[in-house]
Amino acid sequence: ICFGNKLVFKIEMSFSTHRKQANQICLGPFNHIKSSLLGSTSDSNLNKYSTINKIPQITLNFSDVKNEKKTSSPPSSEKTIIAPKVKDRTHNVTEKVTQVLSLGADVLPEYKLQAPRMNKFTILHYSPFKAVWDWLILLLVIYTAIFTPYSAAFLLNDREEQKRRECGYSCSPLNVVDLIVDIMFIIDILINFRTTYVNQNEEVVSDPAKIAIHYFKGWFLIDMVAAIPFDLLIFGSGSDETTTLIGLLKTARLLRLVRVARKLDRYSEYGAAVLMLLMCIFALIAHWLACIWYAIGNVERPYLVHKIGWLDTLGQQIGKRYNDSDASSGPSIKDKYVTALYFTFSSLTSVGFGNVSPNTNSEKIFSICVMLIGSLMYASIFGNVSAIIQRLYSGTARYHMQMLRVKEFIRFHQIPNPLRQRLEEYFQHAWTYTNGIDMNMVLKGFPECLQADICLHLNQSLLQNCKAFRGASKGCLRALAMRFKTTHAPPGDTLVHGGDVLTALYFLSRGSIEILKDDIVVAILGKNDIFGEMVHLYAKPGKSNADVQALTYCDLHKIQREDLLEVLDMYPEFADHFLTNLELTFNLRDESTK
Repeated sequence: ICFGNKLVFKIEMSFSTHRKQANQICLGPFNHIKSSLLGSTSDSNLNKYSTINKIPQITLNFSDVKNEKKTSSPPSSEKTIIAPKVKDRTHNVTEKVTQVLSLGADVLPEYKLQAPRMNKFTILHYSPFKAVWDWLILLLVIYTAIFTPYSAAFLLNDREEQKRRECGYSCSPLNVVDLIVDIMFIIDILINFRTTYVNQNEEVVSDPAKIAIHYFKGWFLIDMVAAIPFDLLIFGSGSDETTTLIGLLKTARLLRLVRVARKLDRYSEYGAAVLMLLMCIFALIAHWLACIWYAIGNVERPYLVHKIGWLDTLGQQIGKRYNDSDASSGPSIKDKYVTALYFTFSSLTSVGFGNVSPNTNSEKIFSICVMLIGSLMYASIFGNVSAIIQRLYSGTARYHMQMLRVKEFIRFHQIPNPLRQRLEEYFQHAWTYTNGIDMNMVLKGFPECLQADICLHLNQSLLQNCKAFRGASKGCLRALAMRFKTTHAPPGDTLVHGGDVLTALYFLSRGSIEILKDDIVVAILGKNDIFGEMVHLYAKPGKSNADVQALTYCDLHKIQREDLLEVLDMYPEFADHFLTNLELTFNLRDESTK
């Protein structure tokens, strides 16, 4: 036998003396290739030999004049041969890796069989611990944003500083809480040094050195400045400048709000969440401005010759005047904070009643700034609020628009009353059921593999409950699910008329229908019933012998005859099972017509 491109020649030798010569002629090149491959150690040559070894063995029959016996055929399969270097390489490895390196049919890369090597102290950025920790840090950030300006403006005064010097740093509960918060943020910095991240190539990086470099280039500086406990470091220096410096340095903790900005994008698609977030931002800015408004009045009041500041005016209005000889005189902290917050809210919303008004130049300049900020916030925040509310009611607007189109269609074409009522009821039912979303148009925007998974989920109950589909392979079920169409029918709708060509097979999943012959009810079908015709018994589709009408709101899964036969043709092993177990609840085919 000689191997060419497409020709095979059969040679029969009659003399035993020519047997050796025939072997050299026909099998010489093949043996040469085989021996050269066996002596090779490269992976490419071994793959070539493995390919050649899969060629079916061909028997050589040599006939002898003296002996009519035929030579026995060699075995039809041979053992896979591993080169010596491959054997040495697989001597001390595990059995699974040896199986991979044995040049079998499915050769997997070695890295896919190894567990990812990760330091035990490394934290995955999507782990449950990291999610809980992020929420805890978010709550601490909100606490910082509220209490840091308040304590810096209202609590750091001469009386507070004197009390701290006499009692110690732990006298005030807020100081202890601030210290705990600072410690938590320092721990968060250490956690960020051990948390994985996703690089630009969509790869999870777990190397500690790369994580540290990435964090140093990113948020480390802001987190570090925001976590330094300045008031603890300079506590006890004992000067008025120190008190002012502590108040200013405490505001550096507000840099932690940058953390919140990192996570806002994921909630931007929820209208209600954005609405609440904008209102909270508005209230937080008003709180900050109230603290600044009090700080301006408190710092300026001792230097005023004529006591015309808003704090003195407030003391006169509520009957708690300031007395320079009594440090505890004047309005309480609660009165001052509520009044300041009232003024900033009224200024930001452009609703000023004049009962709290700026009198000094500093207060007037600050009021101008507040009005500018208020106009910008009013334009941005409340403009977004109107857009969000409009988005929330967009579904209702679309419904009314589509309903108006239906009514215009009915009026233009002068559709009679019974048919008009059915048309309006079907539109209302379909809109309530699907909210005006066309699932077929939505699915067309996704790849076929994802479409198949979605269709498999949508038709899961049908494929699991129907006996005809049990035992089908996963590929067969996906092919069937892609071809099923869902139909919704209101009461009184006729699904199939008598004489219609039966082009589909129907599976009822919800509701009930009735089958009418000459206006006589011959059957009532319910959930999990099947009607149509036995598609495999006839070469051409038949005609319906009855009317099929919905009694209630119905959901039906239907598959076209051509699509079903196509799937059965693609999966012949499933076809026999399906055609054997398919049981029609009602056969609509009219046997009287040819």
